[in-house]
Amino acid sequence: MGEYHINGGKKLSGEIRVGGSKNAVLPQLAATILNGDISVLHDVPRISDVFVSIEILQALGAEVKLEGNTLTVNTKNISNASVPDYLMREMRSSVLFMGSLLGRFGECTLSRPGGCELGLRPIDLHINSLRKMNAAIDDEGIIECKAKKLKGAKINLDFPSVGATENIMLAASLADGTTIMSNAAKEPEIIDLQIFLNKMGAKVYGAGTDTITIEGKSRLNRAEHSVMSDRIIAGTYLVAAAITGGEIFLTNAVNEDICPITNKLKDAGCTIKTYGSKVHLKAPSRIKPIPLMRTHPHPGFPTDAQPQFMSLLSVADGTSIVVETVFESRNKHISELRRLGADIFLAKDGMTSLINGVPSLTGAVVSAKDLRGGVALITAGLIAEGNTVVENSNYVERGYECIEDELKSLGADIKLVS
Repeated sequence: MGEYHINGGKKLSGEIRVGGSKNAVLPQLAATILNGDISVLHDVPRISDVFVSIEILQALGAEVKLEGNTLTVNTKNISNASVPDYLMREMRSSVLFMGSLLGRFGECTLSRPGGCELGLRPIDLHINSLRKMNAAIDDEGIIECKAKKLKGAKINLDFPSVGATENIMLAASLADGTTIMSNAAKEPEIIDLQIFLNKMGAKVYGAGTDTITIEGKSRLNRAEHSVMSDRIIAGTYLVAAAITGGEIFLTNAVNEDICPITNKLKDAGCTIKTYGSKVHLKAPSRIKPIPLMRTHPHPGFPTDAQPQFMSLLSVADGTSIVVETVFESRNKHISELRRLGADIFLAKDGMTSLINGVPSLTGAVVSAKDLRGGVALITAGLIAEGNTVVENSNYVERGYECIEDELKSLGADIKLVS
């Protein structure tokens, strides 16, 4: 565990490449179990959540080799379908091993997942969906799943949960018959999982729409895949440049994926141009307020970018309203932003924030309480006068590979102190 030390007031400029997506690679790592063979993933971010997934795979009996940003996984000799409790507690995405283990072995044992505390995030949708596919699941305490053979089913999700959508896709890839999932999540990471599964020989189609169809196969084959770029990291660096009044180029960005973010940055007064996989942002002298911004599942504005935007709007020339609709405990960063001088009022519902922009922020010692909130504090520290210390770097390291080095390359005065 460490802390970020930031000397604010430096205008960011330069070019930066967006690396592989955290939210895309984690379900793909779980998917490597399905083929019982070799999988090669390129552009894998070297972040703590990936390292936890590697530990899970190794605990199950897989052979894993990480060289640079290329990961090779051989799951041929996996014989254990029980995920250690201490690893389940490390991250939310550990629950995705339920679908892949159940699909391949017809059984698995695991506990409830951990990760950032963003409020109630029950896994009922995962469990109920797998039960419809012929799985017997005892979820009292330890979760024990058994299915002589999973069977295709018609599944309607009450909410377009990303995790539940991914778990169903994983489990259904080796099930008997066809699974049709409606009200599925539409996030770009779902599409990337479909691409990877189909490279393995699965038959999945419809990702990116609200109906996904999976025709179960008896076995899958080895595959090689490059992980999509991380749209939230892309948004983070764009916001970092915007809050400092800077100008940057992003490379390896997927413009369609980050449109919900770039559209809001345009509303805030930034000039944005796209050139293929490049994005150019030039910030105004002062950010404009955004009268009303709501988070929504894709293609709406992503909840994972909300905290960073709250930092941005805290120095806007006017008043903004931000409504969080996805996670009821997403707003833990607000109290810490106030320590930097932000004028933010959180309504009694805990979801609606009124942000009165101030001319400047002032450095202070603040603490990250989750991944995206921690990045929001770093973002605010870039513009704050004087020195800012952001404690609990472990949260940020869950999703960002050496963020201090990337920001430093753009001209920020930041270092990570262990």
